[in-house]
Amino acid sequence: MRSYLISDNVDTFVGMQMAGIESIVLHEKEEIIEKIGQIRKDKGIGIIIITEAIALLIPGEVDIIKLSKDGPLLVEIPDRHGWRKGDDSILKYVKEAIGLKI
Repeated sequence: MRSYLISDNVDTFVGMQMAGIESIVLHEKEEIIEKIGQIRKDKGIGIIIITEAIALLIPGEVDIIKLSKDGPLLVEIPDRHGWRKGDDSILKYVKEAIGLKI
């Protein structure tokens, strides 16, 4: 099973390419949505990695994919500037998703 990165910046793109992860740099909402649709059709890709800036451009689509029981898994990562949502964003996500405070 492969991973695929959609990034908004070249630094993250290059780092993931060096790690052997297929990657692309996109900036436009329509391009991103189209690319995610293509990736979701590829059964060989098990994880879609997106930067936080990409997730902020397409919040509705991110929620749909994360809550979907069909693959692939969607993972949001910080870019070179770090998390914009704050350090406890994962805890907030878990609380929203399952209703438990950790």
